[in-house]
This record gives sequence, structure tokens and C-alpha cells, in this order.
Amino acid sequence: MTRPWLNRLRRRMAHLLLYRIVYGERAADGRPLPHTRIAPSTCIAGETHLVLGDHVFIGQFNFIDAHGGLTIEEGVQITNFVSIVTHSSHRSLRILGRQYAVQAGEPPGYVKAPIHIGAYSFIGPHSLIEAGARIGKGCVVTAYARVRGEVPDFAIVAGQPAQVVGDVREADARLLAAHPELRVHYEAWAQA
Repeated sequence: MTRPWLNRLRRRMAHLLLYRIVYGERAADGRPLPHTRIAPSTCIAGETHLVLGDHVFIGQFNFIDAHGGLTIEEGVQITNFVSIVTHSSHRSLRILGRQYAVQAGEPPGYVKAPIHIGAYSFIGPHSLIEAGARIGKGCVVTAYARVRGEVPDFAIVAGQPAQVVGDVREADARLLAAHPELRVHYEAWAQA
């Protein structure tokens, strides 16, 4: 097994050479995450406030802002061109104009809140996850969705703003009926 520090070095080299994804990351607290893959073109801001599980896949050209606190649980897949933002100053800028740059303290209208993405959820391409969002386990966020607020476990959400349009357990039940030997693995995380 390759050492995590070597994988980080390989990821940096891949970023420079060919945008290749490699296994092996470390969490902000130093824990090894040997099965986690993060594309070198993904930008992670505020990484010290990121709580990252193992078996996570984060694809190409994403912007992940963890300054306000971000938890990405085990098995989450974040595809490509996704934005996850734990803060926003757009209202404050409009209200304060040039005064925003010299404002003392937190400006009025400033939004900052943690985001939580539950285990084994899938975040589709070109999605936006806004400050304060809490996505349950096993969810599917479809392409181009804008997620705010609470998303229940196993929900399929779509739209701007995202709304629940289905339940992944329906498709999961069909797949498990065809492969009953996999039920034990599914239930290990789905019923936790």
C-alpha cells in the first residue's frame, strides 16, 4: 500500500502534468484516508475546517469552501464542476458597497453556516450546495441543483431551489432483489 504522503506528492505532480486522480489523502486532523480520491483541479478553501470521511470521491474542477465548517461523510461522491459554499457576502456587498472593505465586525447580511453531506450521497455535476445545507445519507443531488436547507435521508432532489423528486430506496430495492447477497453491505450503512 502506498503511503499517504507519497500520494499527496503524486497528486500535486499529477496536477502539474495531467489532472490524474490518485488514492490516498489525509484528513485535516492527520488521519489517513487511503481510499479517498480528490482531483488535483479541485480547489478546497479552509481545509482545516473540513471533516472528511474515507471512500470519498471528489472529481475535477470543483470549488469547496469549508471556512464555515464542512462535513463530508464516508462514501460521498462529488462529481465535477460542483460548488459548495459555507459563506456568502453578496447581500453585504450590495448593502455596504465600498464600505464593505472597511466594515468592522461581521457585516449585515453576511451568511456563514456549516454544511453536512451524509454518507453515500451523490452530488451531481454543476450543483450548488449553499451555506447551512444538511444533506441526509444516501441522497442523490441531480445535475444543476441548488441545495439549501434540509434534505431528508435517501431523497432525490432536483431544481433551483432543489426539491424532493424521488426516493433512492425504490431503485435500491430493485437492485437488491437482483443481488440479495449484497443486502448485508447495504444495510450496514443504510440502517446505521
